[in-house]
Amino acid sequence: MRCWLDSCPKVNRLAYLLLRYEMNVVLLGPPGSGKGTQAELMHERLGFVHYSTGDVFRDHIKRKTPVGYEVKEYVTSGRLVPDSVVIEVVNAFIAEHVGKPIVYDGFPRTIPQAEGFGRVLDGHGLKVDAVVLIDLADDEVIRRLTARRQCRKCKKIYNLTFRPSRKEGICDECGGELYQREDDKEETIRRRLDVYREQTEPLIKFYEDKFKLERIAGELGRDKVFEELKRILETGKE
Repeated sequence: MRCWLDSCPKVNRLAYLLLRYEMNVVLLGPPGSGKGTQAELMHERLGFVHYSTGDVFRDHIKRKTPVGYEVKEYVTSGRLVPDSVVIEVVNAFIAEHVGKPIVYDGFPRTIPQAEGFGRVLDGHGLKVDAVVLIDLADDEVIRRLTARRQCRKCKKIYNLTFRPSRKEGICDECGGELYQREDDKEETIRRRLDVYREQTEPLIKFYEDKFKLERIAGELGRDKVFEELKRILETGKE
């Protein structure tokens, strides 16, 4: 009997392979390296569920779940959400998406989170299947992020370098004003890079010590990075 996937042009061989596994893939990298973009491509083209801590926090708050109420207390008071709550959120997310491959976009951020994440996966009979570092030099991070602009109305993101709006300063979608967020100003970006080096870079060694960590040069650009990601995933599941 032919599988329904055989007649679906949007599902390639790799996507077919991934549907047979509860694959868990971690994407690491500095801000601006394209982790979120690659996670979205993995969702759209390969059927991965996209985990982003911020997005999942907002979803729980919107749905008024018990975890959402807990997260909201920290967020509204300006406090950092403790690792124990972050791990609780990840656990709930995995339970909600049983049987599906998941890509973790910028999570875990610290070694304690990585250790808690490992325990959660163990509890579900799962493991980290691949860790991919999308690396990017500081100068390129700053060049990319300082060129970002966001619409004040619909929040759509543009980039002056490789995804500009048709009319300068005006959103293509709603005609709203485009502006530079505080997060995208050079001074703020340099502080974010300092935090990344202090907290997240140690994860590279943490995962290298456990198993092979794959590296991709972020300078390759979106499409070539995605091709490299597919190669890594396909090699891991053949």
